[in-house]
Amino acid sequence: MNASGRYDYNAIEPHWQEQWERAGAFRAANPSEPGADQPKFYVLDFFPYPSGAGLHVGHPLGYIASDIIARYKRMRGFNVLHPMGWDAFGLPAEQYAVETNVHPRETTRKNIETYKRQLRMIGLGYDWSREVSTTDPEYYRWTQWIFLQIYNAWYDPEHEWTDVAGRKVVGGARHIDKLPIPPDIRQMGDEAVAEYRDQHRLAFQSESAVNWCPALGTVLANEEVTNEGRSERGNHPVFRRPMKQWMLRITEYAERLLSDLEPLDWPESIKIMQRNWIGRSRGAYVDFQLADDPDNVIRVFTTRPDTLFGAAYLVLAPEHRLTRIITKPDQRQAVERYVAAAAQKSDLDRTTDVKRKTGVFTGAYAINPVNRARVPIWVADYVLATYGTGSIMAVPGGDTRDYEFARAFSLPIVQVVAPIGDANNADIYVADGEAPAVSAGKDANGGPCVVIETGCFAGEGVSVNSPGELGERFEGQCELNGLPTADAKRAIVAWLEQNGCGEGTTQYKLRDWMFARQRYWGEPFPLLVDEKGRIYPEDEANLPVLLPEMEDFRPTASDDPNADPQTPLSRAADWVAVERGGRKFRREVNTMPQWAGSCWYYLRFCDARCETAFVQPEVETYWMGDPDGAPRAGGVDLYMGGAEHAVLHLLYARFWHKTLYDLGYVTTPEPFQRLFNQGMIQSYTYRDARDVTIAHEDVEFRDDKPFHRQTGEALTSTVEKMSKSLRNVVNPDAIVHEFGADTLRLYEMYMG
Repeated sequence: MNASGRYDYNAIEPHWQEQWERAGAFRAANPSEPGADQPKFYVLDFFPYPSGAGLHVGHPLGYIASDIIARYKRMRGFNVLHPMGWDAFGLPAEQYAVETNVHPRETTRKNIETYKRQLRMIGLGYDWSREVSTTDPEYYRWTQWIFLQIYNAWYDPEHEWTDVAGRKVVGGARHIDKLPIPPDIRQMGDEAVAEYRDQHRLAFQSESAVNWCPALGTVLANEEVTNEGRSERGNHPVFRRPMKQWMLRITEYAERLLSDLEPLDWPESIKIMQRNWIGRSRGAYVDFQLADDPDNVIRVFTTRPDTLFGAAYLVLAPEHRLTRIITKPDQRQAVERYVAAAAQKSDLDRTTDVKRKTGVFTGAYAINPVNRARVPIWVADYVLATYGTGSIMAVPGGDTRDYEFARAFSLPIVQVVAPIGDANNADIYVADGEAPAVSAGKDANGGPCVVIETGCFAGEGVSVNSPGELGERFEGQCELNGLPTADAKRAIVAWLEQNGCGEGTTQYKLRDWMFARQRYWGEPFPLLVDEKGRIYPEDEANLPVLLPEMEDFRPTASDDPNADPQTPLSRAADWVAVERGGRKFRREVNTMPQWAGSCWYYLRFCDARCETAFVQPEVETYWMGDPDGAPRAGGVDLYMGGAEHAVLHLLYARFWHKTLYDLGYVTTPEPFQRLFNQGMIQSYTYRDARDVTIAHEDVEFRDDKPFHRQTGEALTSTVEKMSKSLRNVVNPDAIVHEFGADTLRLYEMYMG
């Protein structure tokens, strides 16, 4: 109490915060230290990116909740690990540095100081002795080390092994030296063996269509591009273009990433988001021979192989490797023009523009294996090279998108599935004229165009017209008529496999992780390139590979979507050129994405000052194991953060963790046992007649209605997410100064 008898929080709270720190009240004990004999509890917040604006009152919502749980567990006798650190590499920090014309190292240091002061002010009980920053060389030394373990590994889907807890696992990462080399490859020499290994590494280079943002001067991952086809950071246009990039083979873990969700104590909404992102589909590959080149095939993936008799045309993605090869001379100009136009569209534009059906005929044909019908091959931008095989079989009678496309281009339509009970009413008739079929690219002698007037039926039912009027009848042909959809699928897959023109398979929407960025502020790759372009891992003894000091760290931005990337690191000539064992090399000049450091920070917190390993085995086992000693899936007991990271950080961290688990460096198959999303605090956003947002301090109220304090203009108000960009944030410093930290903490918890 002060002299007036009032509770003086401005004096009392800082005093006790200082006492807590001096006494080490929140320090956790590692194995062999006093206190480690108590049951452990590991509670962790998503560590923040330290922005220049500092905290607003929306940020601490989860921090306060986790702090309450940590304090409760300590009072119950648990050895509680509750650390904090900084996710400070990446595009946001670099963009802020560019805007302020201050080096990102300096802006990051100042921003961390601000965040740390505010977190202490709020009274959060973190173990600051374990503080880490992803930008600290002693931290990213181990980020680079983990990357090398991924680079030096391949995925063996048939590997059967047992983990330290006795769990039997099928499939796993293994050291690249254990990759079986085919005898014919080995006979070709060391270079052929090295190339074969490179093709199987979990970290590899690939020439593929990427999300190129010329305004940011870098490639973006799919998850960093908005639904509108613009960059999440800065809202700049993003273009698809081919480029050689470093990739991580996360697709090898697709099935385990799905199945291992089940035992986790996570919100079902997050599990659903990850399942949808991974996107498992059961179906079949089908091989269509080229009509004028039977030795070559177009392989398609379909989830409805039972509709194969209704396949009236094939569609290739504009980027498909065969698009230019099979196009006939008289169609080449039209196809090239179409491919160029498609390259300017985002994936979302291409797949959701249902009103306009665009495509171009290549002049080429393929042969449907089940009825030997000649089917025209088209190019259309609604097919993506990154999903499936980059080509589809189109069944207008069984797919609404294919139906609309077929109607737009007068292509054949035949119903091959009827609702149960209506199989006898699937009336077909032969069109009188050949003109529509010819205009669609069908042979003049290719037979009549079969049309169903009633449109298409896209559901499951009973197979009809399978075989039917399209194509030929031949001995040994598959017969599906009258079979329910499930039986028809099994029958057609068996026939395809027996006849060597297809096979049953499972596909995933998940794409390999594009891991390189053409930026400065990130972890350098620990890789060297020789004069012939061959890649060599840096010796672990030379880690960390430090970022060079550069005054000009800006990327080479451009308005030209076809501009070649010029990375900032490529300008550091003395840093790029290195010599090892008398040989000259150059360093890889891309950097890792901002997600790299956050993929494993929860492990570093366990043993933050260890100099010999990213975490000592006995320490990892202690903190990541079950408090009762029983085997479990996840490690961290409680992980608290926002749902916006469902398919970014959470998916990437699970992938890295599983790789480390397979290689024997961690003991649990999952990183986080329990996940809790705390929600978000909203605030009123005020706008004037021009739809310009007005800051809170410039708003006054008259009769409970908002007005601009300076101009007197009436304002509109809406409730939205608290955000600096909306100018609706409330600074916690002012709240704590006026009401005290305990009041802020209680108020946020009672908000629900």
